[in-house]
Parts: sequence; structure tokens; C-alpha cells
Amino acid sequence: MVDSSSGRVAEPKATQGEIKRHSWLAAFWLRMVREKPLGMVGVVITLILLVTGIFADFIAPYGMNQTHTDFYMVGSSAKFWLGTDNLGRDILSRVIFGARISVIIGVAASALSTINSAFIGILCGYIGGKLDLIVQRFVDAWMCLPGLIVLMIVISFIGPGMLTLIISMGILGGIGGSRIVRSAVIAVKGNVYVSAAEAIGCSTTRMLTRHILPNVMAPIIILFSLRVPGVILTEASLSFLGFGIPPPFPSWGGMLSGSGRAYMFVAPWMVLWPGIALGVVVYGLNMFGDAVRDILDPRLRGGVGRYGTKQSKEEVPRKK
Repeated sequence: MVDSSSGRVAEPKATQGEIKRHSWLAAFWLRMVREKPLGMVGVVITLILLVTGIFADFIAPYGMNQTHTDFYMVGSSAKFWLGTDNLGRDILSRVIFGARISVIIGVAASALSTINSAFIGILCGYIGGKLDLIVQRFVDAWMCLPGLIVLMIVISFIGPGMLTLIISMGILGGIGGSRIVRSAVIAVKGNVYVSAAEAIGCSTTRMLTRHILPNVMAPIIILFSLRVPGVILTEASLSFLGFGIPPPFPSWGGMLSGSGRAYMFVAPWMVLWPGIALGVVVYGLNMFGDAVRDILDPRLRGGVGRYGTKQSKEEVPRKK
């Protein structure tokens, strides 16, 4: 676009939506830095996990199953920083490649589970009636079952593997979380703009996609962020019990089981470093998820009692 007065090409101005989106992201990260120091620690751990999982082929000094003769169960050294296992494989390389498995399963299974929860919760919360009554009674009965035992039974029929874990935890894990989305949809459904959209004849599909879904995205994002560490911990538990990632793929839970459990008294580093990696990652993701929940939850937004917020003099009650 050419400016007629100056003859120069005028730069296109940013739309109001882009400005609002950028300002929202800037405010989000500003609050994260100022008010949630543990949340920023979780962000750093999450970024390290993602980078390690994505670039594991370039970061790991050796292959995940590369054996080294005459280096069986060797402790930390300049050549093997975290030592080797009973087959002469580098523990550091296997921990790094285990991060890739945790990233893939954690993100994919959590995304599938969150989509499942959003689909069930939005339909039940908006339609209501007998559909909501029947589905919620099924959800109540499902939440009474031990999730780990159900996953073990399903995987024993289907067979272990990464795809099996993602589908099983994604579909089965999303049933219980639908109640959170359903509650948010019921709260949004009572607003005036929903009644106005219904009054002008808005279709159900447009109502769900344009009015309901955008206003329940905050709890859905929170549900996803809090579900990732649980999925990673569940995968490690299943791999430890022999129902997860089959060997020789280096899952953190699988490294804690099998040869790690057999030689843990002779070579404790075989279970020490995978356990530390699992604990640090789950802690960081939990801290990040809690910080996202505190920032995005409108009930916790702007409160006086939260970290980093001071009470003004006008709000201080006077003593009689």
C-alpha cells in the first residue's frame, strides 16, 4: 500500500486480534516470571526434556543399544559419564533416548486423552438430559476402577508397544477428565450470549465451535498440562511391570526393572540415574502445570492472597 502524501510504501498495521493475542501471551509470561518461580523452573525442565527428546540422536554420545566390550557395569568415568549396564551399554545415552519415548508418549497420549475428555464433556454439558445422565453414571462407575489394573488387562490382550500405550492411555484416560470439561460447559451455558445465540437460531455445531469451545479452552489447556506428567509416570509404571515399552528400547521404567533390579546392589547407578531423570521430569511438569492452572483459572486470577500480590492500604481492615 502506497501513501499518497509521502509516496512511501506504508507497512501493514497489525489487526486488533493479533495485538490482543500478543499482549495476552506477553502478560502470561510476565506473570509466570514474576509470580511463579517454581513454574519457571518447570518451564526450563520441560524445554530441556523436549530438546533432549527431539535431538537425542545428536546429543547422545553412543547408540541406545551400542555395547562396549570389557566395560560391563563400569561406574562413572570420562568415557561413560553415568556408567554402563550389565551389557556394556552407556547409561547416559539410554537415559537420553528414554526422554524421547517419554516425550512421544506423554504428549500424544495426553493430547488424545484431552480430546476425548473435551468431546464427552462438551456433548454432555451442552445437550444434557438423558444423555448426560447415562454417560455420567458410566463415568462414575469407570472412576471406581483402578486405572493401572485396567490398562494392564487391556495391554495384555492387545500386546505391548508404543502405539498400544498411546491409544490405551489416551482413550481410557480421557473418560474421567470429561467431568471437568462438563462442569465448565455447564457454567458457560448459563451465560447471556449463549441464550442470545440460541434465540437467533444458531445451529448446534456453530454453538459448540464458536461459543462453547473457545470459552472452555482454559480448563482444557490446564487439563492437558496436568495430564502429561501423569501419563509419563503411568508409562514408567507399566514398563516397570513389563506391560509397557518392550526391550531393547530404553524406557525409564523398563531401565528400573529387569536387569536394573537384578544388579541394583552391584551397580546402583543402573537404577539411580533413570529414577532421578523420571523424578525430575515429573516434578518439573507438575510445577509447570500448576503454574498454568493458577494463571489461567479465573477464580485464581487477580486474587490478593497469591504470590507477588500486595494488599493496598484501602483494603487493609482497620482495627477498632
